[in-house]
Amino acid sequence: MRKLVERKWFLWITKYWFFFPIIGFLLLTAAVFFGYGERSYIGVHDNMDLFLAQFQMLKNTDSFWKHGVDVPFLGGVSRDNLPSELSLYSLLFMIFPTYTAYVLGLLGKILIGMISFRLLAGELIGEAYKKYRPAVYMTGFAYGICWFFPAYGFAFASIPLCVWLLLKIYKGEGKYWYGWYAALSAYPLLSYFSYHGIFILGYLALAVLWLFGRGAYLRRRKGRDKGLGTAASDAQKVCTVCAGQKLSAHETVRCDNRSVWRLLGALFVLAIGFVVCEYRLFGQMLFSDEVTIRSSIVNANLSLPEIFREIGQVFREGIFHADGVHGKVVLPICIIYFVVNNVLYLRKKEGKAILRDPFNLLMVFILFNCVVYGLYDFEPLRSLVEKLIPPLEGWQFNRTIFFNPFLWYAALFLVLRRLYDAGAWQMWLANGIVCIAVLAVILTPNRYNDLYSTCYNRAYEHFHGQEVDELSYEQFYAVDLFEEIKADIGYQGEWAAAYGFHPAVLEYNGIATLDGYLGFYSQQYKEDFRKIIAPALERVEATRIYYDDWGARAYLYSGTDLSIVSATKTVYATDDHIYMDGKAFAALGGEYLFSRIKLSNAAEAGLSLLGEYTAADGSMTVYVYKH
Repeated sequence: MRKLVERKWFLWITKYWFFFPIIGFLLLTAAVFFGYGERSYIGVHDNMDLFLAQFQMLKNTDSFWKHGVDVPFLGGVSRDNLPSELSLYSLLFMIFPTYTAYVLGLLGKILIGMISFRLLAGELIGEAYKKYRPAVYMTGFAYGICWFFPAYGFAFASIPLCVWLLLKIYKGEGKYWYGWYAALSAYPLLSYFSYHGIFILGYLALAVLWLFGRGAYLRRRKGRDKGLGTAASDAQKVCTVCAGQKLSAHETVRCDNRSVWRLLGALFVLAIGFVVCEYRLFGQMLFSDEVTIRSSIVNANLSLPEIFREIGQVFREGIFHADGVHGKVVLPICIIYFVVNNVLYLRKKEGKAILRDPFNLLMVFILFNCVVYGLYDFEPLRSLVEKLIPPLEGWQFNRTIFFNPFLWYAALFLVLRRLYDAGAWQMWLANGIVCIAVLAVILTPNRYNDLYSTCYNRAYEHFHGQEVDELSYEQFYAVDLFEEIKADIGYQGEWAAAYGFHPAVLEYNGIATLDGYLGFYSQQYKEDFRKIIAPALERVEATRIYYDDWGARAYLYSGTDLSIVSATKTVYATDDHIYMDGKAFAALGGEYLFSRIKLSNAAEAGLSLLGEYTAADGSMTVYVYKH
C-alpha cells in the first residue's frame, strides 16, 4: 500500500512538476519585495522618475477621476495627459500605497502572462493540450516574468489573452458565443492604446480584409468549377473555424462570410473599448488644438547600413522597454530549429510546407517587426506616414517591436511541442530547454529586473558590511527627509525645481515643480522653460540637442557635465556652479530650488540658501534655496 501511495505521489509530481518552480518563484518574489519593503531596489529609468511619481501625484491631489484640473508639475499639466483611471494597473495605485501597488503589479503581470499563454495554447491545441501542459505553463511563465516596461507590464503580458478572445469570436462556437464580445470590450482595461492597441486594431483590420478576399476568391472558384472541385479542396486546407470538418465550396464561403462579420464586430467592439478606457488620450489627441512637444521632436535619420545594423540588433536583443531576454536561449534554439526544420523540408521536396509552417510564419512576423523598427529611422518613410495621417505626427509606428517578446516565446513553444512529439527523451530535453530559458530571464540583470537588483544589492551589503551606492526605493524618494524640509520652510505649494536629482522626487513628495518628465506637454511651455536653462544649453552642445530635439525631460541641466541627475548616494558633478537664468525662473513662478549640490554661485542666480538637510541614514543631502 505504501509503495502504491509513493508511486502515485511520484506520478503526480512527474506530471505537475512545473507548479513547483512557478509557485516557488512567486513566493520568493513576494517575500523579497514585501520583506525588504521600500528598502528594495527598483528600476529608476522611465519608472521611478516617471510613472510612480505621476501615480503618487494623482493620489496626493485626489485627481484620479477629476476633470478640467492640472497636476502640479511642468508648471501645471492637464490631468488628461496622465494615465487613465480606467485601467487595472491604475486601479492598483488608487487602492494601495504606491510601493505596494507597484509590487502587486509585478506579480499580477506574471500571472496575466502565464494564464493568457495557457488559454491561447489550450485553444489552439485542443484536446491534446494535456500532453504539452508542462511546456505550456513553463513557456507562459518565462514570458510572464520577462522584465517589461513596468507601467505597461499588463499590456505586454496580456497579448495572448487578446488573441485568445479574438479566436473565440472568430470560431463563434457555443450557444452564447456572443458573450466573448463583452470580454473583448473589457480587454483595453489591461492594454494600452499607443503601445499595443492601435497595432492590434490594424492587424485585426488586415485579417478582416484577408478573409473577405479569400471569400471572394472561393466564390469565383465555385462559379468556375461548378461544384466542390478545387474550391472545396482549398477550403479544407485553410478553414480552421469548423474544426477540420469537410465542407463544400458553398459551405466554406458561407463560413468565411460569418467569420468576416464576427471579426468586423470584434474590430468595432475593441475600438470602442479603447476609446472608452482611454478617453482622455483620445480627447487630447483628436480634439485639443494645443501644440505639443511632439511637433518639435527630431527623430534619427539613419543611413541604410545603419538601419540594417539596427534591424539586426533588435532582432538579437530587442529593446529595453520590451526586454524578453530571448537572445540568451530562445534565439539560438529557434535559429537551430529553423535551419534544421527547413533543410528537412527541402530534402523531402516539400517546399510548399516551408511557406505554411506556423513556426516559419512567426519568424517572418518577428523579422517584419524588426524591419519596421529600423525603417522608422528612415526619414522619408516617417514623413510620409505623418503627412498621410497628421494626428499621428510624432507617433512611433516602430512600436510593432513590442509584440516580438510574445512571438519569440510562441516560437519557442512550437519547438518544444515538436520535441514532445518526437519521443520520451526529447520531451525531457524540451523541459530542460524551457527551464534554462526561465533561469536566463531571472538571472539576467537589466533595467527592470528589480528582483535581481534587490537580491544582489542586499547580498552585497550583507557580505561586505557596507551599502551599495545605488539608492533604494525608500532612499530615492526620501519621504521623511522632505517632510522635514517642508515643515521647516513652511512650504505651501509654491513652484520649485530640482538640481542634481530627478524632479520626480519632489513630485512624489507633494512639491509643485516647474521641471519634470513627460512625453506629451505644451510646446510653448517647453520654450518658456528653455529660457531658464539657456545658459547651460549654450555651454554643452550635446545637452542642447538632447533638449531641443526631444525635450521630454525638462530638467535643470549642468553647464559642464552631460548629466548630473543622480539615483545614487554619490553625486557625480565636476562643477558646483549652476547655469540658469534666475529671472526666467522667477517669471514662471519659481520660488524654491532643491539641490543635491551646494552651489558656489547661488547669489548670481538670485538664490539664497535656506538650509542644509541630510537624511537620517546619510544617503542624501539636500540644499534648499529661495529665489
